[in-house]
Amino acid sequence: MYEFLVQPFVEYAFMRRALFGAIFLSLIVAPLGIFLILRRLSLVGDAMTHAILPGVALGFFWAGNSMLAMLLGGLISGLVVAMMAGFMSRYTSLKEDASFAAFYLISLGLGVLLISLRGTSVDLMHVLFGSILSMSDESLLITMVISSVSILVLALIYRPLVLDCFDPVFLRVELGRRSSVFSVFIILLVVNLVAGFQILGTLMVVGIVILPAITARFFGRTLGMQLVIAPLVGVVCQYFGLVISYAYDLPASAAIILLNGIVAVLAMLLGPYGSARRRYQS
Repeated sequence: MYEFLVQPFVEYAFMRRALFGAIFLSLIVAPLGIFLILRRLSLVGDAMTHAILPGVALGFFWAGNSMLAMLLGGLISGLVVAMMAGFMSRYTSLKEDASFAAFYLISLGLGVLLISLRGTSVDLMHVLFGSILSMSDESLLITMVISSVSILVLALIYRPLVLDCFDPVFLRVELGRRSSVFSVFIILLVVNLVAGFQILGTLMVVGIVILPAITARFFGRTLGMQLVIAPLVGVVCQYFGLVISYAYDLPASAAIILLNGIVAVLAMLLGPYGSARRRYQS
């Protein structure tokens, strides 16, 4: 049991970096997923992961294989898409989810085109699916700093964000103007998705945002309970995903997401609150 659960992290530095990076990222992105589900904007997370792709490609062209440059490029790209989608949903008849979908598709096409222009100099599979086991000390430090700061910011905006999810009209009346709290929330989401693209890639990082949040919905009756359960589920799934990928020589990102997905499906079927089992019994 020791050889299976502990030894890989004791002997290999790359396994420790992968574990710490995944844990820090899960502590913030899982609560963000809870609020996305509350706002019925689960697919916005998926949209934003695609939106950062052009910026990541441009960051690579500008500074080579620099994590910081790709982070800045992805951040700028994601924020531009978020602002454009928000503008369209506010000043046209298009809903938020549709406007995000439109711009993320444009961004995805642009990102793949930019990467293909440089031939094989950019590893498309690495960008799309990540490489958590090749995480550097620099990448780990950046991820830890971003996650820690994001947790503090989320704590500061927690109360108005909850109001914005449940009663946005009341929040607007209280403030006397349109609240900017959702804009801050989207910025947090973009920043952490950019931080996580190297861990799980731009296509799969949304899995650790939404799947633990879905699991928490079926195990936590209150919002507070869900905000505690979601990151715990995320951390446990990251750990066992890494263990399984190491033991059976599987892709780490795929193992992590698949394990999160299995747990989420089991929660939907057997969870104590709102699951298929509870509906059938009632």
